[in-house]
Amino acid sequence: MNSIKETHFNFPGQTGYYKGKVRDVYTIDNKYLAMVVSDRISAFDVVLPEAIPYKGQVLNQIAARFLEATADIVPNWVISVPDPSVTIGRICEPFKVEMVIRGYLAGHAAREYAAGRRQVCGVSLPEGLKENDILPQPIITPTTKASVGHDEDISKEDILARGIVSAEDYAQLEAYTQALFKRGTEIAAKQGLILVDTKYEFGKIDGKIYLIDEIHTPDSSRYFYKEGYAERQQKDEPQKQLSKEFVRRWLIENGFQGKDGQVVPVMTPEIVESISDRYIELYEKIIGEAFVKSDTNSVLNRVESAINHALSVM
Repeated sequence: MNSIKETHFNFPGQTGYYKGKVRDVYTIDNKYLAMVVSDRISAFDVVLPEAIPYKGQVLNQIAARFLEATADIVPNWVISVPDPSVTIGRICEPFKVEMVIRGYLAGHAAREYAAGRRQVCGVSLPEGLKENDILPQPIITPTTKASVGHDEDISKEDILARGIVSAEDYAQLEAYTQALFKRGTEIAAKQGLILVDTKYEFGKIDGKIYLIDEIHTPDSSRYFYKEGYAERQQKDEPQKQLSKEFVRRWLIENGFQGKDGQVVPVMTPEIVESISDRYIELYEKIIGEAFVKSDTNSVLNRVESAINHALSVM
């Protein structure tokens, strides 16, 4: 399929280009960003070799919807969404931390807990929890934002001691994170889902904090199905979930966790299609609408044309 694996555009006023794990970001006039959400997929901080059809569209459209739905809580970077896989917005100076918030013991936190550790990012966890249990209250477990390699867990105390974020700004980031998670939890519940954990990124323009990047997508969040959650926990059964965790599980089962010397397992067309289907399923479940597949014929021409048009009217 004609998926977006990478882009190499050149726009009027372009002053920079950055290729992230998933996004290709074009700087315009050192003032705006044109972000193309590609169909690349990463796990364990490694970009996997095959692109996933429609994944970028799913991420971009979910993020756009949730950024709009939370704009009353915190201003965000978005100016326009001219294409299903593109967002154009303001350049912010990003904070060098990601604000991870967890309502349940899942994923990385569950793996740490299973290894015997009772603190995650300086936050103490009670004894007697099992994987996917609800936590007494949501906890914030920040990570450093690595430009290359792995993001690393860090405590609030270390962030403040090292001057990565000021105490005043960090208090505001915590408040925004809690409020965003509460809103995301409420929206998910209406769709029969549980927002398990997620992460937010923030930046500044002229001293004002903005929400940046994406929110509440399957790349940045984990969702459980609400129906049957309690029964599955009681029976020690795996939770039915919509997140990228199923990709991580598949990689782990096939001997890959991003460690030195490990080789990414072969991604067959069947595996690629199944991952694409899961992303579309999450879109339809969390948004509550049928997913409309964008035209994949000449997809790069479509994206380039949409950005050019959007920039011409700004």
